[in-house]
Amino acid sequence: MKRKLRYGALGGGLILALLLPQVIGIVYTNILVQFAIDAVYALSLNLLLGYGGLLSFGHAMFFGAGAYATALVLTHLPGFPLLAVVLVGACAAAFLALILSPLLVRVSGTAFAMLTLAFGQLFYVFSLKYREVTRGEDGIAGFPTPSLSLPGIGTIDLSVPAHFYYFALALLALCAWAMWFLTRTPFGSVIVGIRDNPQRIDYLGFKVAHSKALLLILSALFAGIAGSLFALFQNLVSVDGALHVFVSFKPIMMAYIGGIGSFFGPILGSGLFHLLEELTSRYVRHVDLIKGVVFILVVLFAPGGIVGVYRRAKARIGGWMATRSGEGKTP
Repeated sequence: MKRKLRYGALGGGLILALLLPQVIGIVYTNILVQFAIDAVYALSLNLLLGYGGLLSFGHAMFFGAGAYATALVLTHLPGFPLLAVVLVGACAAAFLALILSPLLVRVSGTAFAMLTLAFGQLFYVFSLKYREVTRGEDGIAGFPTPSLSLPGIGTIDLSVPAHFYYFALALLALCAWAMWFLTRTPFGSVIVGIRDNPQRIDYLGFKVAHSKALLLILSALFAGIAGSLFALFQNLVSVDGALHVFVSFKPIMMAYIGGIGSFFGPILGSGLFHLLEELTSRYVRHVDLIKGVVFILVVLFAPGGIVGVYRRAKARIGGWMATRSGEGKTP
């Protein structure tokens, strides 16, 4: 019964996602696309933080690497295939993680967080100063968005918002499924074991440093895909929009609000993040201040996030029902 309900909910959600662009219009369709991009970006960080126990304050460098690689390829090589462009963005982020992994995997905890922050700021300043490539504060804009060619269907113009929505939704859903599947593999169990007890995992014969490096590369790859879609969606890649320190803090806030360690927590956090932004921007100018206050309240009163609140409520209701059931059976 639970499996039927799960599949029914999944099918209903898929039908709803397909019909939404025709119901809510262009503006809210674009908001949904940005939500999906941020959700995958937060999920990529959650692989490091929730499952690997590695807090990254510089995750924007992988997001920005994917975004800048996509923008540069489309600027200098117009007509480049769409899926190949996204692949270039993902490979650029993964290659950056591969270069940094020999240094990053040797540390953990606060040292890992500070090193990623330092590297993130280094790439931010580098992109700001190297105007010949990144165009500095102005960013890269106006690059053409290639069409999607599908065998048997034809060419799909992604400049139409609804078409881009379906493309982004399909690709991001595939990324989310791949990350979910990764957490269910033996490698996912090894990563959780490294988070909880690295000495025991090393004693069992697994290479801790190599496993952490692979996790970092996979996390960067998915962040690069999110950055690539961000570049295609916005048609603008700037230093502040892709590499700023707040771009690194945003997925941390989303994951923490939703629930770190839970796979679907960052998705819930991203949804609440965008809902809060959409509602508060109508009445106040300092939206980031409101987000910060909400984040502080979650840290103080609901450290497990939305998922933690749900689990505690479920446990209490289950305990209360078990108590009532026991009282009813008492002679």
